[in-house]
Amino acid sequence: MVSIDEQIKIIKKGADEIINLDELKEKLIKCEKEKRPLIVKLGLDPSAPDIHLGHAVVLRKIKQLQDLGHEAVIIIGDFTGMIGDPTGKSKGRKQLTKEQVMENAKTYENQVFKVLNRQKTKLTFNSQWLGNLNFRDVIELASKCTVARMTEREDFKNRLNNGISIGIHEFFYPLMQAYDSIHIKADIELGGTDQRFNILMGRTLQKEFNEESQIAIFMPILEGLDGKEKMSKSLGNYIGIYESAKDMYIKVMQLPDELIIKYFELATDIHPDEINNIKEEMKKEEVNPRDMKMRLAREIVTLYHDAEEARIAEEYFKNLYQKNEIPEDILEILIEKNTNLIEAIALSGFVSSNSEVRRLIKQGGIKLNGDIISVCSDIILNNNDIVTIGKRKMFKIKIK
Repeated sequence: MVSIDEQIKIIKKGADEIINLDELKEKLIKCEKEKRPLIVKLGLDPSAPDIHLGHAVVLRKIKQLQDLGHEAVIIIGDFTGMIGDPTGKSKGRKQLTKEQVMENAKTYENQVFKVLNRQKTKLTFNSQWLGNLNFRDVIELASKCTVARMTEREDFKNRLNNGISIGIHEFFYPLMQAYDSIHIKADIELGGTDQRFNILMGRTLQKEFNEESQIAIFMPILEGLDGKEKMSKSLGNYIGIYESAKDMYIKVMQLPDELIIKYFELATDIHPDEINNIKEEMKKEEVNPRDMKMRLAREIVTLYHDAEEARIAEEYFKNLYQKNEIPEDILEILIEKNTNLIEAIALSGFVSSNSEVRRLIKQGGIKLNGDIISVCSDIILNNNDIVTIGKRKMFKIKIK
């Protein structure tokens, strides 16, 4: 059995804030005496179903709790999703139809088990209890929170100050999410820092209903490949959990060196003591950050694929970027004779437009047979020419 202190050390790894540690220790002691696991809650809004490493930060923490013997309850917000969480928005989010919510929920259901232990996870929909509340129940729930408390939320406060309307139904989102915690008797609720108000509302309502308050664990936002913006598919700076082992490995190797430790903390399950060792190693002048990044890439790829695929991906990376070898499975583009470079790149689908190709050429981002192309001229391609775009996109020319 893992000691209480050891559990707390693992739970704290990478967390932005825990409210509060003394209560967490008390819960762990109590659960150990009662020989029961902690109930760990995560609510998922089914409006954005494509999971990448940024989304997986919270899932990884839940997986670590599962490995310590605790159980997860994943609540797909099919009922709350029809309202939409207004967090961080300047106006209310467009309400989803039931059909849209259920379609997105199925995608989440398929994806979360890429990270979580299925045997220690209960996946449920909050319409099962929220949909059964009568109007008297709703009035009682609403009586537990004041308008002044609700308008402490930054987004609501800003909208009021700027004369932007707030629908009364929007106030019910944090109340309903909090009621979820009451229904499942959550011991812990996890979320990003943007979910602070909603999760703390769960603690407040549990007290109002004379229940033990859940521990709130807030995980930080993970920056994407650019090292600046929050990981986002729309920004193209993401690493998807369903990407191939090779693509995943190569993307991790593109991370800025200053994010290596943060990714070890948030995107892997490595023990915090080992991460401290990595921090000490990286302080040494003789240690190349690239080597630590390669270890990070192996760790991440192994989590979503396996150790053998991680090894193959690493060999692929070494051959492609360190030995400058051409991969055997390189994409081949079939073109007409006398097709020029700009037209061929557009045909490859790697770049959205001819103007984007010209911009990349001016920036030195295009190579032909290993040589940087610096002039936007009408270069005619030959059979078996190799075109490289940026650091990781490559294709071979085949003439019809």
